[in-house]
Amino acid sequence: MAQVLVIGDDLTGSNATGALYARRGLRAVTVSDPTHVARYAHRVDVLVVNTASRHWSPARAYAAVRAAAATAGDARLVVKRVDTTLRGNPGSELDAVADALAARAPAGRLRVLAVPAFPDAGRTTVGGLHLVDGVPLTRTAVARDPFDPVRHSRITAVLGAQSRRTAGELPLDVVECGPGAVAAALRASPAEVVVCDATDNAHLETVARAAAALAAQDGIRWLALDSGPFGAALATELGIRPAVAPVRVLAVVGSVTDRTRDQLARTEAALGARWTELDPDRPDAERALDGLRTAAAAGATVLGVRVRPAAPWAVAAPSGADTSSGILRCLADVARRAVDELCPGGLYASGGDVAAAVTAALGADGFAIDSEVLPLAISGRLVGGPRDGLPFATKGGLIGGPDAARDCLEHLRAAATRTALTPER
Repeated sequence: MAQVLVIGDDLTGSNATGALYARRGLRAVTVSDPTHVARYAHRVDVLVVNTASRHWSPARAYAAVRAAAATAGDARLVVKRVDTTLRGNPGSELDAVADALAARAPAGRLRVLAVPAFPDAGRTTVGGLHLVDGVPLTRTAVARDPFDPVRHSRITAVLGAQSRRTAGELPLDVVECGPGAVAAALRASPAEVVVCDATDNAHLETVARAAAALAAQDGIRWLALDSGPFGAALATELGIRPAVAPVRVLAVVGSVTDRTRDQLARTEAALGARWTELDPDRPDAERALDGLRTAAAAGATVLGVRVRPAAPWAVAAPSGADTSSGILRCLADVARRAVDELCPGGLYASGGDVAAAVTAALGADGFAIDSEVLPLAISGRLVGGPRDGLPFATKGGLIGGPDAARDCLEHLRAAATRTALTPER
């Protein structure tokens, strides 16, 4: 069985959720016909089943979702995907999944974490109220939806209109105290369903870490109710990894701006990235390679070299063309030798000059563009030369918010690990 089973109520949301897992290197497939579950369940990491039940009656939705949940098998994580604005039948469908899992393992310690926040889409939860761009649900267009008007902004009220399970809330101030505080609050809560506040991706990661700790310490099996990103974060924290060995990704970064530093710190926290630093005054390719070798030997799947920024108290020395050229030549040499020695499945370069120098050092003729990850961040493959076809991503050094480098590396890692899925005959 797939390691993760996600049950969604419409196709677009199901596909978008599968993409969030794919960005983390997991192979995901969406099916809309329950008869296809057995066909794909043992060949993917994440199976997303779309029941298309959003506009059905609660009773009909319950029956369809319970049948889908019965296919969970030995999945380590089961997720009930809900609409980002809580339309449809979230309460009855939650009960359907929980009832199916409880029937399969009556002695299991099953609890529900409801974290429907999707900060990147402007969906947040504060004080138990679900907000769209800071506005409570009942004051948005979804309150006038002709098919499924949402009548409550409080998540526990939305769920309580259909669900038989008790629900409690975990406030934002507890989440901001970190995983330890969240774990203690979850352990102390008597509620079957705990709704967690979250306003940014860091909050989702915090709750996921706390839940994973309780799974390990207390033997709790979590059922996640979310709109996509929390379930993916929880899968990572539970140690769910691709069934095939993850592909190593090499990154080369020349920028030393505060923005770049913040972006790379996010990659360390989210992806376990390991960075070795190049001294801009004495660029030493062999020393940088030693750092990359050490990271690879330690099992890092995202490793890279970056230029060390000057200390805050240091007096900046003039940076001439010779200095800049020397740094670029060294970064390009490190990239060429690291690709030959460490055999990464993908290569990321930040900064136009860095990308050009690395491409030239690898003997490539150019770059075949596959997709835009975000504005001025492109993913594709090298063309020509001895590394023809190597997945390659580039991003402008000053481009994007705090998660930009993480997003590019996740996208690249997914592209590098993705293999063709041939249906069984």
